[in-house]
Amino acid sequence: MDVPDCTRQIHVFCDASEKAYGSVAYLRTENPEGGAEVSFLSARSRVAPKRQLSMPRLELCAALTGAQLASLVNRELTLDICSCFLWTDSTTVLTWLQSDSCRFKVFVGTRVSEIQELTSDYTWRYVDSTNNPADDITRGKTLVELATDNRWRQGPTFLWQPQDHWPITPGQGNIDSCELRKSICCNHVSVAEDHSFPDPNQYNSFKDLIEAAVLLRHGVAGKQGNPTADDYKLAETDLLRKSQQDSFPEDFDCLAMGRPVQSSSRLITLAPEYDPVFQLIRVGGRLRRSELLDPDTIHPVVLDPAHKVTQLLIQDMDNQLCHPGSERVFAELRRQFWILRGRAAVKKQQHSCFDCQKWRAKPVVPLMADLPQARLQLFKPAFFSTGMDCFGPFTVKVGRRNEKRWGILFKCLTTRAIHIDLLHSLDTDSFLMALRRFISRRGKPSELLSDQGTNFKGGDRELQEAFKALNPLLQAQLSKEQIQFKFNPPSSPHFGGAWEREIRSIKSALYATLQSQSMTEEVLRTVLIEVEGILNSKPLGYASTDVADPNPVTPNLLLMGRPDPSLPQAVYHESELLSRRRWRHTQVLADHFWRQFIKYYLPNLQTRSKWQKDTDSLQPGMIVMILDPQIPRAVWPVGQIINVFPGADGRIRTAEVKIKDKVYTRPVARLIKLPSIHNTDKAEKSPST
Repeated sequence: MDVPDCTRQIHVFCDASEKAYGSVAYLRTENPEGGAEVSFLSARSRVAPKRQLSMPRLELCAALTGAQLASLVNRELTLDICSCFLWTDSTTVLTWLQSDSCRFKVFVGTRVSEIQELTSDYTWRYVDSTNNPADDITRGKTLVELATDNRWRQGPTFLWQPQDHWPITPGQGNIDSCELRKSICCNHVSVAEDHSFPDPNQYNSFKDLIEAAVLLRHGVAGKQGNPTADDYKLAETDLLRKSQQDSFPEDFDCLAMGRPVQSSSRLITLAPEYDPVFQLIRVGGRLRRSELLDPDTIHPVVLDPAHKVTQLLIQDMDNQLCHPGSERVFAELRRQFWILRGRAAVKKQQHSCFDCQKWRAKPVVPLMADLPQARLQLFKPAFFSTGMDCFGPFTVKVGRRNEKRWGILFKCLTTRAIHIDLLHSLDTDSFLMALRRFISRRGKPSELLSDQGTNFKGGDRELQEAFKALNPLLQAQLSKEQIQFKFNPPSSPHFGGAWEREIRSIKSALYATLQSQSMTEEVLRTVLIEVEGILNSKPLGYASTDVADPNPVTPNLLLMGRPDPSLPQAVYHESELLSRRRWRHTQVLADHFWRQFIKYYLPNLQTRSKWQKDTDSLQPGMIVMILDPQIPRAVWPVGQIINVFPGADGRIRTAEVKIKDKVYTRPVARLIKLPSIHNTDKAEKSPST
């Protein structure tokens, strides 16, 4: 009956028994004249679980298979289906499907929820067992019975008839109470806010809170004139009592009624007592026999550190004492108040106090970085990666006048070799001539690393100003020589610690040699070169006292072919000056240096001597104070981070700080993190009561 005007319906029947359950689907096609034809579509069956289930639960499982079968058939058929009906002979299941799934226990609730979701657009109806073809699934049929025309192949007889001859759904069935969830009683208790006390969370200081409490108390009492000292005392007592009632409600009620506190109370070790005069909880303690102490010191008022009144009280005492150490504030508070875990509460408050952190906080340095590539240029010529710095000035005699000279240090960052030269002035020409002399004697480096002007040892103003002028010119000159020039951030001597430490060694040797005597330029140059030879003779790594151990390598071994300039060099016969023997000897010395360098010295660079813990990174928007040892701490500038520069390992080691209209680039080792200013703004007024 393939007529375009025909209407098609899907009918799914479900049934269950103690042994099996399942469902069967039929397609009912009705022509415009009212004639109907029923065709078998599909069926599915399941064996009942081994664990015994009740018949309503088995019927619900059958209904679930019917819902799944109906959803599958509607999805797979390409015909236009006008409606879908699902049939069951269990009134209990029909009642469950018309109820909320949350009312039932897990087994029934989850299946009811899934059936309702799958059949939200379908219609569930009742069919008696005699007209239910799904009953054949639970009872079974033989092959002979299946071969003949029957209800299983052609569907129930009522489907061939008009809809008014279909079975009528009986009244609603009963819900089995054993499948319902137990009811839970949820009570909501609302406590009316006490408007006789100001809210401590709305105030920034204890004095403002007391002032608000006095005004509120004064107005409620209907008094005229200005508040008296007694009004302020009573207001403070009321606030302390309210904080105790909020923090220790059970203990307060027990002590007020004359009963001891419970053994699990936080106050049990204090032997708390109730003060009937001020209606406060005080420490009983063991000092009651002392005649020299004040009564408030013997029996201080107990307070909770987490309460806002206690936090404002600690903040007020810290401000009164001009932000001393935590022990000083804690000792003053103990004269009148006993704050639980008071020492930790004071430290916590001072940690969030802007002024306390401004006077005592220290920079938080991240984990020490890995060695840069410049420190690991193995098998490269000496001074391949070179660090540079200036030191001085030194006063020399030129005729009858005194003039200034500066020293310049070039250090190989890998082999630790150094080169020292003398600068006549701090202009561009003087530096470039010193660089030309260095390249002619040591070879052209691949990169030059240097601190910026504010980092030069000695801190001479002329040196700083001259270096600022050198900066753009040096970049242009060195780029022509194919030398890469890198600058460390300002005020970060630890970025160039490799050569900063050598400058200290040079100064120590100079002071021990020259002391305070004046000298000529020739003497100064000679002494500097001698110091260079001494420092290049320092052994790299640990020098063993065992004779059998090999001698440690020195930078001179690579530069001069011998570990010390005082040792004689290898002598070659005149006929062998141009032979391979001398070249081989030089190559052996270089191989010996690098072999000993990698074996004994390089592993010592693995450990992190400081900054061994990772810390929280600074982020844009944070308030920081720039550490400047040249000026008093009281005038250290405070600004806001606007940009950060992560290193190769992702950790922040440099940041840009904006102070007024200027931007400064500083390492995190020179930045002290401060609490946000808006959290501690004393100028902000408390809300009026």
